[in-house]
Amino acid sequence: MVVASGCALSLGTPWVPPHRLPGALLDGDASLAGIVVGELRLPRLVLALVAGACLGAAGLVLQEALRNPLAVPEMLGVSSGAALGVAAPLVLAVSLPAVVQPLLAIAGAVLGGGITLLAAGLGRSPSAVLLTGAAVAAALQAALLVLMVMADQLDLQLIYRYLLGSLSGRTWDDVTGLWPWLLVAVPALVLCAPVLSVLRLGDEDAEALGVRARRARFAALAIAVVLIAPVTAVCGPVAWVGFLAPHLTRRLAPAADAVRWLPWSAAWGAVVVAVADVPARLALAPVETPAGAWTALLGVPAGVALLRSGGPRRTSKRPVANRKGEFG
Repeated sequence: MVVASGCALSLGTPWVPPHRLPGALLDGDASLAGIVVGELRLPRLVLALVAGACLGAAGLVLQEALRNPLAVPEMLGVSSGAALGVAAPLVLAVSLPAVVQPLLAIAGAVLGGGITLLAAGLGRSPSAVLLTGAAVAAALQAALLVLMVMADQLDLQLIYRYLLGSLSGRTWDDVTGLWPWLLVAVPALVLCAPVLSVLRLGDEDAEALGVRARRARFAALAIAVVLIAPVTAVCGPVAWVGFLAPHLTRRLAPAADAVRWLPWSAAWGAVVVAVADVPARLALAPVETPAGAWTALLGVPAGVALLRSGGPRRTSKRPVANRKGEFG
């Protein structure tokens, strides 16, 4: 994270040497370098870190609640619904203030996630929720494509860039717009983490320990929506972060539980987005590419490698007969 942050603040036009960064950031440097670093690069970096942390934490919440490593926002209709809620007014030429965009994203995310849970039987089966979510996400993406056919050429370019997840042109106003939602989501995550550890045992064991699995699954989805929707409203659907960050966390700490995994998954999500935004800004300079395209380019091979190498082995809980024929 330190290396990615240093590259994000130093690299580009103009090039700012690392030893000049403290002066540009802390002393209020009024030079061109100070303005570029303090007003352009720093808010973009902070937004990348915050957005990545939200997506990484949301991915872990969904995967633990549904007990499936493939449960990511992109496959549950949450990201597609949020993107549809933000893109629809743009295509339909409805003028709305910027403060309303997170609300539209949350409404779309609730729509996608709600349809998924209702169609899957109110979250009765985690596998059914995942399969139904993939179908709902495909339907919402198809609706978004229909809207894109109706858009003119200028709006179509904006929608394409938005749907790939872009941090271009973001300012401090975009960063400050996320804090109210984080004030709601962070305490909810702290309360949710121990429940996620219980849900890993299965619905029957969770019920025996006093956790209502279906309600807990609804609560987990609600927390994921609060984390994902505002980020999607500001940056667009940045793909693969919610998948890659939890898998990296589990690989480095396989014996931990959700309480310990949650902050590390958020940290890894921040690293993934911050690293991906550096080539997004510089690879084809002066033209910027969407950060979501680079998270996919980095995340797909890394995710496939993590899945092929397999997770930590689990000891079997089947009873084994001893020499006397008794099972223990």
